[in-house]
Amino acid sequence: MALDELKETDDVYEVEGIKYVVDKEFLKQATPIKVDFKEVGFSISSNIDLGASCSSCSTTGSCCS
Repeated sequence: MALDELKETDDVYEVEGIKYVVDKEFLKQATPIKVDFKEVGFSISSNIDLGASCSSCSTTGSCCS
């Protein structure tokens, strides 16, 4: 997840007043994508396996330390 400018290859989705810009090809690979807002921060899950999760921060992929 990153800040990005809208491109022709993107789709825009608005959910509860928040706009999400997603690359169309990435969306085909990652569907379904779920953004879950937590009390502090958020978590993102998708159909893409990013490897083992980090037990200290509950993320997938690189461990946050």
